[in-house]
Amino acid sequence: MATPVTQTTIAAIATAPGRGGVGIIRLSGPRSYAIAEAFTRKKLPASRMAAFRHFYDSQGQVMDEGLVICFPGPNSFTGEDVVELQGHGGPVILNTLLGYLLELGASAAQAGEFSMRAFENGRMDLIQAEAIADLIDATSQAAARSAVRSLQGAFSVKVNTVLEKLIHLRLHVEAAIDFPEEEIDFLADGKILALLQEVQMAVTAVQQSARQGQLLREGLQVVIAGKPNAGKSSLLNALAGIERAIVTDIAGTTRDVLHEKISLNGLPITLTDTAGLRETGDVVEKEGIRRAIREIEQADLLLLVHDLSQGEDPLQLARNYFAEQLDPRRLMLIGNKCDLTGQTAELSDFQGFRYITVSARQEMGVQTLIEAVTAHAGFQPEEDSFIARTRHLDAMKRTQHYLAEAHEQLVVYQAGELVAESLRLAQHALGEITGDFSADDLLGQIFGSFCIGK
Repeated sequence: MATPVTQTTIAAIATAPGRGGVGIIRLSGPRSYAIAEAFTRKKLPASRMAAFRHFYDSQGQVMDEGLVICFPGPNSFTGEDVVELQGHGGPVILNTLLGYLLELGASAAQAGEFSMRAFENGRMDLIQAEAIADLIDATSQAAARSAVRSLQGAFSVKVNTVLEKLIHLRLHVEAAIDFPEEEIDFLADGKILALLQEVQMAVTAVQQSARQGQLLREGLQVVIAGKPNAGKSSLLNALAGIERAIVTDIAGTTRDVLHEKISLNGLPITLTDTAGLRETGDVVEKEGIRRAIREIEQADLLLLVHDLSQGEDPLQLARNYFAEQLDPRRLMLIGNKCDLTGQTAELSDFQGFRYITVSARQEMGVQTLIEAVTAHAGFQPEEDSFIARTRHLDAMKRTQHYLAEAHEQLVVYQAGELVAESLRLAQHALGEITGDFSADDLLGQIFGSFCIGK
């Protein structure tokens, strides 16, 4: 039998809500086997062997029937004794079965509690636990493949390799401080500096891969804005590859924001079409413009579309409505309807901003725009990429900060004790990624975002 971290036994429906051929309920904890035997009124099958059983209520009436599979700890998902009950996939019957399991002594699992127990029992580190949720939530094949690599430990190996280098460096520094009678000036012999620079380079390399992983997981928020009839909805349809937005010659057709999740060259994108920007007395259209400006303010990238046939200055529109967004890092200018003006679909520069001429309806220049958007994000997916989160990048940023402090203390001030302290803080920050050093509130926040039953 397993020796669990906790003594409670939890239960939850592990399949998605709704109707289906099969519905799975999962038990985990020290009383899983006893509860399952009371539930089926029969001895459980051998480990990892599926057996057909009836599921009984307290009156001895059959509620359902299906398969039972037992996974003894510590070699189970959670590291505890686990039982999976596979019945029929209707919401009423599954909730009825779960309710009786709770009567038999199980506790209702919280969101992510199964994965939390797997982490606490050493079955996986925090990166791998997060990768489970990321795999479930993956919005593209590339994101799913990267999540699998993280689940299999690819990201953890990279982080742990850097941690080993950092620990090795700390040992050298601590030893030199603790044994000054050896009369070795470690601050001046160059070895410590070389090791420190090696660690800094290793962290930078992992950071670069993690940024790609963060883009795969979180994607890019791209908002299309412009005056009425500039071709915003046509551009959304061209990028999405479907007739998602209504396109007419009537100004102000789009009154509300329209979101579409797409993938451009493997990069997940949330594409937002907005109401045309203009002065209007229409109450509904005015509210649509207010919502458009709110979306613009939150965008990672704004595609400002203007009609080439009108001979307008796109930047003037930007100055009128969102002067604070006039940043080449967040704004891309799109000249639409180049088929009407005889212009070539191409990428150029306009007063320091990237400027792309397209014909959304004829899909001229759309591929150039797609490549410009992915290039803007710095997206260059690698075959061995892994899923990463904002908290991972934040931890690595703090790690680099402490390593830079250590470098300064070593080179400028030659203060050995301060070098050691900065290295300790760097190790602590980096260890947060895998869960070596994690506060309970952080763990609660991470696992609380998981599905119930996982």
